[in-house]
Amino acid sequence: MHFKHYGSLRVFAHVAKHGSFSAAAKALNLTSGAIGHQIRLLESTLGFVLFHRKPRGIVLTSKGEMLFSA
Repeated sequence: MHFKHYGSLRVFAHVAKHGSFSAAAKALNLTSGAIGHQIRLLESTLGFVLFHRKPRGIVLTSKGEMLFSA
């Protein structure tokens, strides 16, 4: 298997570090929509959810925490 979503992993790391899509978007000079797209693409590729979406932000899932610590 050839993994080709390294850019999405970089976006994931920024979102996890900043704790929000909008803060990561600002840091990466992208739109929040672009960030969301990259995260959905990565979640689809990996086969599991990385974040719990809450009304006031996001929280890493247990698998998301394992990926971020790796």
